[in-house]
Amino acid sequence: MLHDLIISRVRVKILQLFFLNSAKIHHVRAIVRLVGEEINAVRRELAHLEKSGLLSKERRANRLYYGLRKDYPLYYDLMDLIVKTSALGGDILKNKVKLGKVKYVMISGKYARNKNRAVNDVDLLMVGKVVIPELSQLIRAEEVRREREINYTVMSEEEFEFRKKRRDPFVMDILKGSRIMIIGDEEELIG
Repeated sequence: MLHDLIISRVRVKILQLFFLNSAKIHHVRAIVRLVGEEINAVRRELAHLEKSGLLSKERRANRLYYGLRKDYPLYYDLMDLIVKTSALGGDILKNKVKLGKVKYVMISGKYARNKNRAVNDVDLLMVGKVVIPELSQLIRAEEVRREREINYTVMSEEEFEFRKKRRDPFVMDILKGSRIMIIGDEEELIG
C-alpha cells in the first residue's frame, strides 16, 4: 500500500526502517544491510531524505549516521501512515477478511513510537466479531519481529459500547491515550 504512494522501493524500505525503530540511528552500511538494497541507491535516498529535512546526519569517527528529525513537519503524519501500512498494521489490513467482521482496530501511540508502557496499557484494541486464532498468529509474528510482547484486547461491538457508555475505567484509559486507527473512524470510536 505504501508502495502505491511512494514510487521508490528503496525510499519505502528506508522510511519503514526508521519509523518502525524511530529511536535508533543507523550508519550507512547497516542501513544497506537492513533494507537489502544497493549502496548507491541507499545513499541517493538518504541524501534526498536529509535534504528534505526528514533525516539528520552525523559523522562519528569514520562512519556517517542517520536518524529521524522529530521536528520535521510531516513526522507524525508519516509515522501514522507507515504504522498503518507496515508490520502489524499492514498485516491486519491484508488479512482483514480472515480476521472476521471488524469494526475498529487501533494501535496505541506509545506502541507505535516504541515508548515504554505501563503494565496495563493496551497496545492494540480490536472491536467486532474477531477470529481469535487468525489474530493470534499475526500478533505472535509481530512479537517475534519486534522482540516485544504485545498487550492486546478484543471486544464485541456490544461489549465495547456498553463499557464505553458506563465509562468503564479500562475502556476510558484506552480511549484517552494517543492512537493510530487501522480500521474504522476515530470519531465513532471515541464518540
